[in-house]
Amino acid sequence: MAEHTLDEYRREAGLSMSDLWLRYFALGGMSTPVELEAYVLGALQPTRHEHNLVAHAINERCLERGDDHPVPYADDAE
Repeated sequence: MAEHTLDEYRREAGLSMSDLWLRYFALGGMSTPVELEAYVLGALQPTRHEHNLVAHAINERCLERGDDHPVPYADDAE
């Protein structure tokens, strides 16, 4: 089974790009909204740290909705 993209996870969580960026920034993310969108859409490869911040922002939203946290962290892939 194919792995979901960050954008698929974002959409499943019901987050707009701007909502995701606000959550990511609140967690300490330093990328611009344009850079974050490029990470989420797969146009840029995020660092492990940046991936984990994006994953955490999406997972927090999923937990708020009563769902599991579906986005794997970079360390989980090893």
